[in-house]
Amino acid sequence: MRPFLSYTLFVSSILAPAAFAGSLAPTSIKGTYVEARSTDVYTGPCFANGEAGIVGKRAVLGWKIEKGSWQGVKLDGLAVAGVVLASDTLGYVLGNPYPVRSILIIDRRADAEQRLALKAFAQRMAGDLLSNVVRVEYAPVRLEIEGDTVHAARARLLAGELARIETRALNDGDRICTNEEVWYRPLSSLDHAMPAYTLAHSFQGRGLGTRWSLPGERSAFVGRFHIED
Repeated sequence: MRPFLSYTLFVSSILAPAAFAGSLAPTSIKGTYVEARSTDVYTGPCFANGEAGIVGKRAVLGWKIEKGSWQGVKLDGLAVAGVVLASDTLGYVLGNPYPVRSILIIDRRADAEQRLALKAFAQRMAGDLLSNVVRVEYAPVRLEIEGDTVHAARARLLAGELARIETRALNDGDRICTNEEVWYRPLSSLDHAMPAYTLAHSFQGRGLGTRWSLPGERSAFVGRFHIED
């Protein structure tokens, strides 16, 4: 039997890009990504089918630009996070998550031009999930991936005091029914992603009418993106 830790998920063009008006300057941008949701993304069919339409309506997403520009604006080293509250389970093929309300948390280090570019970038990467932004916050946003490899799946996102994700790699002890698989895909367009175990997943901000802390679930993805337009 193939070892559990060899499970790999390659993801390409997960969601159709959101239409947006922007610069015609060539785009070259790459970096890292993490997300956590309010339901397991690595799970068995019995659990997933029992939870669909009930949980999985909340998520925190974060991107760090290692190098590159968006709409002609250089974004090296900056980060942006999104917080999503949907109407149905995110990724559930028989459901409809819309309308979705969201919050953007933009890296405080960005200047005015970079802030606009980071917003456009996040909306392109998450598609319609970030089309209805009800609040924009500016805070220190940091995303670190241990060893600079998504295969380790050890990531930490801190968006000020507003949102947090911390993950580790899944292991055999995280299996419950032994029929687990990657049930949902990431909420962002990515080149490569690994499912991960969520040590921390919280949102403590305003604007969505709810806050949460949901640790101890198999509900995260750690990934990489690279876009050339």
